[in-house]
Amino acid sequence: MLTKRIIACLDVDAGRVVKGTQFLNLRDAGDPAELAAVHANAGADEIVLLDITATHQKRATLLETVRRTAKQIFIPFTVGGGVRTLQDAAAIFEAGADKISINSAAMADPSLITCIAQRFGSQAVIVAIDAKRNGTHFEAWASGGRKPSGRDALQWAQEAESRGAGEILLTSMDRDGTGEGFDCELTRQISQAVRIPVIASGGAGGAEDFVRVFRDGAADAALAASIFHFGLTPISDLKSRLFAAGVPVRFPC
Repeated sequence: MLTKRIIACLDVDAGRVVKGTQFLNLRDAGDPAELAAVHANAGADEIVLLDITATHQKRATLLETVRRTAKQIFIPFTVGGGVRTLQDAAAIFEAGADKISINSAAMADPSLITCIAQRFGSQAVIVAIDAKRNGTHFEAWASGGRKPSGRDALQWAQEAESRGAGEILLTSMDRDGTGEGFDCELTRQISQAVRIPVIASGGAGGAEDFVRVFRDGAADAALAASIFHFGLTPISDLKSRLFAAGVPVRFPC
């Protein structure tokens, strides 16, 4: 059985890690390079750095931040935010990332997924989906959760896979930053609809939330920010709890 991955997320604005609730009310959490090193040393399996205002501000990812962070860690490193072209992706890989995450640009031009996957491999392309409940289904949002796309999240995940995406980073906008637990219904729907790994994001409040999203949400990985940045749930303790619950995780921490 494949081990479940624990991923620490760094939401970056103006070169600093920030965290809010439902994509709003941001507060400072520290320097991205320093936090990445702390989380990697604590046992995180991967680090994701998202430049959360790059798309909205119509600018490229802050490459110097990527370079500084990449030098501090020796685990898989994903970078997202402001990736609009193959050249943008190439610059991020050159700066030290192992994978890129694309969202708004992929919805605007799905062929971008294929273009990057053909150049760098599907394993290096993550399509991020920010999903919000809309009646009986989930809608994908763009521009850092600022604009509804009109796309059904499940159908978009399937298209992203068919275009060459290697993973889906699935964030529940309804749960983001609330600490109320991952949206297992959303995660399960997407996980069952695609064959590629699905990373659950949004709502982690403690170890039991991870147990549930792996058991009930069928997630392949789970990502969190606040509970790691602010020391609410140490990664070593989380992995011990998951192991005790029968969830396969990677040790030592």
